[in-house]
Amino acid sequence: MIVDLLDLALGNLLSPIILCFALGLFAALARSDLTIPEAVAKGMSIYLLFAIGFKGGVAVDTAGFSGTLVGALLAGVFLSFALPLIAFGLLRVMTALSTLDAAAVAAHYGSISIVTFVAGTSVLDSAGLTYDGWMVAVAAAMEAPAILSALWLVARSGSGRQMDSDLWREILLNGSIVLLVGSFAIGWITGPEGLARIESFIVSPFQGVLCLFLLDMGLVAGRGLRGARGILRPGLLAFGILMPLIGATAGAAAGVGLGLGTGSVMLMMVLGASASYIAVPAAMRVALPEANPSVYLTLSLGVTFPFNLTLGLAIYLAVARMLTGG
Repeated sequence: MIVDLLDLALGNLLSPIILCFALGLFAALARSDLTIPEAVAKGMSIYLLFAIGFKGGVAVDTAGFSGTLVGALLAGVFLSFALPLIAFGLLRVMTALSTLDAAAVAAHYGSISIVTFVAGTSVLDSAGLTYDGWMVAVAAAMEAPAILSALWLVARSGSGRQMDSDLWREILLNGSIVLLVGSFAIGWITGPEGLARIESFIVSPFQGVLCLFLLDMGLVAGRGLRGARGILRPGLLAFGILMPLIGATAGAAAGVGLGLGTGSVMLMMVLGASASYIAVPAAMRVALPEANPSVYLTLSLGVTFPFNLTLGLAIYLAVARMLTGG
């Protein structure tokens, strides 16, 4: 088991996407002038979200709706609501964060990182394991509930912004959520015929764009870590590694309970373990402007994201194999 885990971790560390992230991280920590223009990074993000959603919609059209898919969607929504409550409790015990900051951080750990999800699918492809293409629908369903859970925690304390129509609009019409859900719907409507028309655009270039995007993520994470000396205290650092393991455990329980295959169980673990750094930060800037963004961005992007990419994915795959016999 340990030998297999080390082999998986080494193979993952030597993959192009992880090495690109490591290059960006090194460049930022070494204070290189390497940079990717913001407009280019935004364009790559739009491309990845569109491609992921579209292919997921095609997978649902091919497989059709089933009880397993509905169960997975419900499990994903439940995890997205519940995990912030666990994260909030841990933060209040392990750190000295205020209620607002703890709730803002907790929201990130109930929502998902779509890039970590894609990296997980790449690991499965490299291992020759199949997974349900509709898992991207579960990812989309897990984007927003965590935000609502965090806002409920803040409302209980009597602080923070109250839920109103403007806040609901900001949460539900966040650009990444709209693009992911919208492209999923387009893929579902057009099916394999639609995919065949644009396959050369969203299939072949995907891995290359993902590598460049992770290079940029490495640069962003490295810059955040450089300025995090006064933020990453031992309790916060421990939380950033412990919480993904707790989320992965919950995802494994859901996946095994639904009878999913090895690949899909691993992806449920990845979704439970990942922390948002796109949709939730945007929502927190609107919903909880008093919360400190340097805390939640440094934790999600500077600690949990690298942990998941370098070690977490290998751990989750090894555990999924052990649980399912895959």
